[in-house]
Amino acid sequence: MYAIGSVVTLHVAPTGGAPMQRVDQVEAVSGRGVQGDRYFLDLGTYSNRAGTGRHLTLIESEALGALKTEYAIEIEPHQARRNIVTRGVALNHFVGREFTVGSVRLRGMRLCEPCAHLERLSVSGILRGLIHRGGLRADILTSGPIRIGDDIAMLKE
Repeated sequence: MYAIGSVVTLHVAPTGGAPMQRVDQVEAVSGRGVQGDRYFLDLGTYSNRAGTGRHLTLIESEALGALKTEYAIEIEPHQARRNIVTRGVALNHFVGREFTVGSVRLRGMRLCEPCAHLERLSVSGILRGLIHRGGLRADILTSGPIRIGDDIAMLKE
């Protein structure tokens, strides 16, 4: 295991479509999600659809920077509607792989491509600007706290 990045900010929303709230720490629950978040509570916009990768979402702060540089769209981290904003991590490479955030073990399930719903709740143009860099959907394999500043580490295979 080797650290390659860190947690910049953390966010949860109590229901689907509700504004994301910045928090200093979240409790990740294996097989469920992030306590206090819409998908943990089965109140997310897509909670009624079967599928993996709804426990936790991540996005790179570098992707948000590129959105500003390449598309002149500046958003606050919570407007990306992801639970974790990272730094120093190429999240697309985590699909199908296990990694840790702090002491919590996760598995990258699939890319978190932007959708029209995100654009409706955020900023016009964000969909186009985040294609293929909208983040990662992950399943939680072990429970524990995740805090701002925690290391993100890839597990050796």
